[in-house]
Amino acid sequence: MTGIVVHDARKVDASGRVDEFWMVADDGVIVATGSGTGWHEAARVPGREVIDAGGHWLTPGFIDLHCHGGGGHPYDDGPEEMLAALATHRAHGTTRALVSHVANPLASLRERLGVVADLTKVDPMVLGSHLEGPFLARERRGAHDDAFLRDPGPEMVEELIGAARGTLRTATIAPELPNALEAIGVLIEAGVVVGIGHTAADYEQAKLAFEVGARLLVHAFNAMNGIHHRAPGPVMAAIENPEVTLELILDGLHVHPSVAGLLFREAPGRVALVTDAMAAAGASDGDYRLGGLNVSVRNGLAVLSGTTTIAGSTLTQDAALRNAITLVGLDPVTAVTAVTATPAKALGESRLGRLHTGYAADAVLLDHDWHVQQVLAAGHLL
Repeated sequence: MTGIVVHDARKVDASGRVDEFWMVADDGVIVATGSGTGWHEAARVPGREVIDAGGHWLTPGFIDLHCHGGGGHPYDDGPEEMLAALATHRAHGTTRALVSHVANPLASLRERLGVVADLTKVDPMVLGSHLEGPFLARERRGAHDDAFLRDPGPEMVEELIGAARGTLRTATIAPELPNALEAIGVLIEAGVVVGIGHTAADYEQAKLAFEVGARLLVHAFNAMNGIHHRAPGPVMAAIENPEVTLELILDGLHVHPSVAGLLFREAPGRVALVTDAMAAAGASDGDYRLGGLNVSVRNGLAVLSGTTTIAGSTLTQDAALRNAITLVGLDPVTAVTAVTATPAKALGESRLGRLHTGYAADAVLLDHDWHVQQVLAAGHLL
């Protein structure tokens, strides 16, 4: 048995805040929690490591629904690069993540979905794949290569689902494309959570997509029509549907903090912070690749080289959490929920995202300024 005891923490999760919090984890699962001095007996069990949190914040491990790389490593270049990028994000508190795929040739996408399927068997921190391309609107493609965009034919969708071998967790579709609603149905039947994004859809088209079962709005406000008083667009359609989770890139560049605050007020408990990070996250400025495209990163802003088109972010989830608290002014419970319980719920992960008995022993210890001090993933200190 491998075990750990954490005590004297300021716990924050979707259930609220508890001071002098303690928890006990064995074999990757939280087996007991409480507040005060009840941890002493658990600490006497041989083989359990004891961590004094010193009154610092303790949150569940962060979950990222949307990421393309980090630490100088893209997810596009094979399993070694994927693992190196994941390690960077784990050091910043992301204990579970999807691997996002940009638009590429279909054969390449099938291969990469297979690579991720293999990784999920050896690394429980990899939750599966997010297929962001290729079913996107050309006029809203952002940093996806126009040459590889496709209309979502059902057979094509089924091939990609098959290549993932049960590990395709989310897929992005522009619902105005030909056959899009039929493709959404095929994906839902396969257990895939469908997101609306990189779309020119109007309010009615987005509303219909959510009515037929789409459950995510992919990086709200970015690569879609905004809110206009006579044309409310996909964001309003998502806000009005209580079943929809809204992704938000909170780096202070993609969406203004005041607009982010509006989203949290209008869709309480349904905003999931994501990084949409590319290889430069946790690394230095410079020149990178995203899929087959060149990306230049200056002062932390990633754009397609020679353009002003934003190409993902250089964000990590701990920075997104800090921004939620310091830039948007959210209370810690709301902010922490957005990187833990909300993305877990969006994926149907019933044992992730909270510091409760029976949940996975994923936790992040942060100092008073919300900087990561230690990370516990599946009961193991990283």
